[in-house]
Amino acid sequence: MKLVTFESGNGQRLGALMGADSVLDLELAAAQSGRPQSAFSSMLALIEGGARAWDGARALIARSDGGAVKPLSGVRLLAPLPRPTRLRDCSLFLEHMEKALTRLAHTVAQSEPDPDGAYKALMASGKYSLKPIFKQQVIYYNADHMSVSGTGEDITWPSYSDWIDYELEWACVIGPPGRDIKREDASKHIFGYTIFNDWSARDVQLPVMEAMLGPGEGKDFPGGYGLGPCIVTPDEIGDPYDLVMTARINGEEWSRGSTSSMYHKFEDAIAQFSREKSLYAGEVIGSGTVLSGCGFELGRRLAIGDVVELEIENIGVMRNRIVRN
Repeated sequence: MKLVTFESGNGQRLGALMGADSVLDLELAAAQSGRPQSAFSSMLALIEGGARAWDGARALIARSDGGAVKPLSGVRLLAPLPRPTRLRDCSLFLEHMEKALTRLAHTVAQSEPDPDGAYKALMASGKYSLKPIFKQQVIYYNADHMSVSGTGEDITWPSYSDWIDYELEWACVIGPPGRDIKREDASKHIFGYTIFNDWSARDVQLPVMEAMLGPGEGKDFPGGYGLGPCIVTPDEIGDPYDLVMTARINGEEWSRGSTSSMYHKFEDAIAQFSREKSLYAGEVIGSGTVLSGCGFELGRRLAIGDVVELEIENIGVMRNRIVRN
């Protein structure tokens, strides 16, 4: 299933994509079939509904009653899960971390009288080398699950920032809840996958991270966490660790990578995050950025008015324009 949340004049609706140009209103389809279900009232309700609700959704899709099918051109897609139960962003792609640290050392060194000498000294200090703990466990930060944006939505850049950046990521959505989940059982707890854009105000983020407490306001602004355009269930994704990831800015390709380059997998995160505590339906776990998956790595910056498209094979394209109030 490729599941979406959409708006068509009567509030938020749960839908399933039917090909490239139509969407099935699942709640309406269930009502028309004579078997309405509260599980089809929202994406979170469906996820929490469990296997029975998911099978019911598949049955409705298979019948695809024409009266509940709407043209995509007549609706507005929202973030598929507008308010996740919880949102974490991880460092699962370690190559990006290594490249970003090197780029950060270059950036810091530029303010010194001898930039080349300063860069060598910074790298020799070890401060800008990947710490062993990144390989030993999943490193993450808690993101604001109230600041989610969807495809087609304008991203209003905060007035206090002029360094605009995207991050090409993807995410898994937790389905069946659990506690002390074994690594070999972790995939059973994945409801689906989606694209994730961890928007970053670099001129705010970089100084704040010197405090060693995370990115702070550099990622904490309305709409700063993009999810979309849909959530794809595992049965339709193929091998999740062999998907092409692409970022285009105003139609020009800036980034290309693959989910195959993940050092840690989502299953590693699930096992770690459920250790002696519970994971709940509707939690979102972000992957972190793929190698070359942001302007910072590439030495390039976005500008107001730019259109950013993130595409992941078998999921789709998430498209956003950057604006200023």
